[in-house]
Amino acid sequence: ELVLVDDGSTDGSREKLQELAQRDRRVRVVLFRRNFGQSAAMAAGFEHARGRVVVTMDGDLQNDPADIPALLEKLDEGYDVVSGWRKNRQDKLFVRKVPSWLANRLICSVTGVKLHDTGCSLKAYRREIIDRIRLYGELHRFIPALARIEGARITELPVRHHPRRFGKSKYNITRTYKVLMDLLTLNIFLKYERNPLYFFGWLAILSLVAGLVAFGGMAVQVWNGSADPGVMNVLLTVTFVLLVSGVQFTLLGLVAKLIVASGDRRLSYLVETGRASRGRGALRAASAT
Repeated sequence: ELVLVDDGSTDGSREKLQELAQRDRRVRVVLFRRNFGQSAAMAAGFEHARGRVVVTMDGDLQNDPADIPALLEKLDEGYDVVSGWRKNRQDKLFVRKVPSWLANRLICSVTGVKLHDTGCSLKAYRREIIDRIRLYGELHRFIPALARIEGARITELPVRHHPRRFGKSKYNITRTYKVLMDLLTLNIFLKYERNPLYFFGWLAILSLVAGLVAFGGMAVQVWNGSADPGVMNVLLTVTFVLLVSGVQFTLLGLVAKLIVASGDRRLSYLVETGRASRGRGALRAASAT
């Protein structure tokens, strides 16, 4: 099958895609009401794809569909994710290549996934891996890192890359900022996804300790009889705010923990052979065969 996602285009692509779907039952089309972004488009493609293996690529044909069989062969070697590597990238040096290289180094450093080209959209995934990945923001470029959380075996393969022939690149400084913010989010997500109370717990401890220090400073001034009314008012306010913040961070962590526990219906594990048993309220995890 071929799943084509139209992300709110206005250039007549929707009509062309619908014509293709009418002529060939293997073509499935997903039409967005407006532009929701690449992560949403990929999430929709994952949801509508029915195969045990899913291959993604952009519609500008800079990646070559002829490389897909090589990706599938690599999957057959036992990998769960095969990422394309645009080794001979056909893009402008300072506009795309250098920023992408810097971003790739940063992403690899934060996520621990060692790939030469995390931004290449030509990738092959096993169904049981992508079924456990949730995409939002600009997280599509971090799928290998999200897959790594699930224990996926990841590798890369050099693929061809052609000069851009259609349309214009949407990458700009605004998207770079969004990527950096999503990378920060991902870093926190990788560490505290299962128990956000650990993250908020550290904030609570820091606030409480700082509040106790401020209270100690206030007590010392009172003990020495050198308390200045203006300074005391400031210390009292700071102490109150910090102590209350510590309590609030603790409660926020508990609420976040409850949300994760009640809202995440995925199994907490993924088996390599056989089939994972169905837990209470959990989704079935397909076997990796």
